Amino acid sequence: MDSDFDDDLPLSVLKERKERRMKKNSKSKTTPKRSSSQNGKSPRSSSSKKVRPDAVRSSSKKFRPDAVRSSSASKKRKVVPDAVTSGKRTKKANGTAAKKTPKKKEISKVDRLGNAMKAFMWWTVEDPPDGAQWSHMEHAGVSFPPPYEPHGVPLVYDGKPVQLRPVEEEAATFFAAMDPEGMHLGNPKTAPIFIKNFFADFRSVLGKGHAVKDFKKCDFSGIRQHLEEQKMIKKAVTDAEKANNKELKETTVLKFGYAIVDNHMEKVGNYNMEPPGAFRGRGEHPKMGRLKDRVDPERTILNVSQDSFVPRCPVPGRAWGEVVHDPHVMWLANWKENINGSVKYMQLAAMSSFKGKSDRSKYNKAARLCSEIDRIRKDYKKNLKSRDTAKRQLATAMWVIDRLALRVGGEKDTDEEADTVGCCSLRVEHLHFDPNGEGSDSKEIELEFLGKDSMLFKQTIDFGSELYTQDNGMGEVVYDNFVRFCKKKKRNDEVFESLNPSTLNAHLKSLMDGLTAKVFRTYNASKTLQDELAKTETELKGWKKLTPAEKVKEYNDANRTVAILCNHQKSVSKAQEATLEAVGDKLQMLKDQKKQLKGILKLLAANKIKKIPLRKDQAKMIAVATKAVDKAKAMKEKAKTNEEKIAATKADIEAKQIKKDAASSKFTQAHLWDKVPTADAVTKRIAMWTKKIAKMEMDLKHKDDNKEVSLGTSKINYMDPRISVAFCKRNEIPIEKIFSKTLRDKFNWAMAVPPDWEFNAGVALQG
Repeated sequence: MDSDFDDDLPLSVLKERKERRMKKNSKSKTTPKRSSSQNGKSPRSSSSKKVRPDAVRSSSKKFRPDAVRSSSASKKRKVVPDAVTSGKRTKKANGTAAKKTPKKKEISKVDRLGNAMKAFMWWTVEDPPDGAQWSHMEHAGVSFPPPYEPHGVPLVYDGKPVQLRPVEEEAATFFAAMDPEGMHLGNPKTAPIFIKNFFADFRSVLGKGHAVKDFKKCDFSGIRQHLEEQKMIKKAVTDAEKANNKELKETTVLKFGYAIVDNHMEKVGNYNMEPPGAFRGRGEHPKMGRLKDRVDPERTILNVSQDSFVPRCPVPGRAWGEVVHDPHVMWLANWKENINGSVKYMQLAAMSSFKGKSDRSKYNKAARLCSEIDRIRKDYKKNLKSRDTAKRQLATAMWVIDRLALRVGGEKDTDEEADTVGCCSLRVEHLHFDPNGEGSDSKEIELEFLGKDSMLFKQTIDFGSELYTQDNGMGEVVYDNFVRFCKKKKRNDEVFESLNPSTLNAHLKSLMDGLTAKVFRTYNASKTLQDELAKTETELKGWKKLTPAEKVKEYNDANRTVAILCNHQKSVSKAQEATLEAVGDKLQMLKDQKKQLKGILKLLAANKIKKIPLRKDQAKMIAVATKAVDKAKAMKEKAKTNEEKIAATKADIEAKQIKKDAASSKFTQAHLWDKVPTADAVTKRIAMWTKKIAKMEMDLKHKDDNKEVSLGTSKINYMDPRISVAFCKRNEIPIEKIFSKTLRDKFNWAMAVPPDWEFNAGVALQG
């Protein structure tokens, strides 16, 4: 029968036919063939030849796969061990371990898009005409948070449960979500402000005549307990659920996370609408605790090009408030929030061409100041002794902005925003003369006030030091001016009463086009970094012999100098303190282990073998930890009810602690051996431990020095990235040691500079 009709035959018939063929084939192999003399055939007959598989393949006769598989050649074919194909490490026939095949990492669509977008070098493309930011722009709009789902847990008021409407319950849940011991409710200064503002807004949500009238009678513990249980339930997700959640998140990113700008795909920064909640603010913000309301699509304005499709509103039955087509702005959408009445924007991500152009322009403008700084300093120096008080105050403020890197500052409505201070808003109470009580010869002033983001600025400035007197005693003149400006004034009086931000900003622009206090800060940060690195490279003995890690440490020291100059501080969290303590304990253990190793060396020399400590078998502890982890994982997989999920999460937490204890126990014996070592082995391990201790001491010092200093802020916003890139190239330091992946993507335009690149006025001419 023709094979073309095989498709019409039942599977059982085809199977039977195949078995008959195989049986016939095997019978022909076992039956002895007649000689050529018996059958009258030529000795060169094909039947007497040994058939090669390749010959069969090239033969004009019909090729039977089963015949080839049964040939002797195929029997000799090398079989790959299961250990290799399965990816598991097992033993080969000769007893050696088979090499584990690395599992190929799957790259998600989001990652593939990210890699593809890096190919676009925006700095090689001409800008749109007429000062426009773009010619064509389209995007998918804003992603809104899901509607609130009520949990039904009542608020307890005066000992009695009170059922709340969904909108009321949501507001109560915002407060219950706050940590009672956290920075807002746990601080005696901020807690009263937070509670007062929250309860005022909560009463508005409840409406007139509601039973809840006194905050002190409110008990949020039931809702708080429910939220804690929900956290435990969320932690009990299985691997399959994690993968599903990741896929859902990726779907949202793929829909809303990208925009097309002038035929190039760009990443969107904040495509998720801010969810409602309790406003937290920074420092002692007067509005902390107020309720941020839910922003509707009708309050949202989109900005797209006129020739692009307007994206459909993702909320069914709703519509965008307005759609505009303005190519001269960089925002994609905006809305007004209800706390401060400010406009919030949806913009492209930090790695986008918009942000990149803005950054490059900022640093080039600061570099331009290199050729103008001497003229500007000469200008304010001559007015430091002016008889005109307004001119003298303006010149003094210029010196403060230039040398102390203070912001301009301005008048604040302390009922609306935090009482943060800049140069123009300095008050007499912020200056403490002769803080160390050194007497009339002292030229020291302690400046203490809340700066941007309510971060404390507290520095003692010695105006008589060489740092500030190098310009013909300019620092001492500034000190005398401060004494003069504060004389006969009350604590709340302004130091610069003749000066305001408008006057100061106008004066700055008259000195150089586009000059602001921020340009001064950027210039001083970049110049300081470059000078500090140059000083280290030229003056530090044995610089070229330092390891990359040691050179990175010197870079971080220079970065810290800049951060201190710009008052980039951060509060030390409990987690950070715990980490420092843990590293300190680990360092001490390494030192104790090194001491014990030296003792072992002495015991070997004295031939006191029995006194040498050996490593204890930890197999049992590791087995217990592994069993606990597997059990917790199994509980997660089987968990159906909330109670089972909470139990699984608790088991997981306990298992992780057991695993951590096992690892810690392993570390305590890491310096020991299973059997008595040789003196040479001990000597080598002592050298190894010495290196470990030196590295950990360096890491601990770096972490301790920088625990209250934010190195990242100056690196992101004020230090020209090209200085860091050139430094790394000169010293063969991987850029990954200096810049995180986020910063490498943000500053991709800076990566091509040569090793001898310098921050100077010539940079501004490069565009």
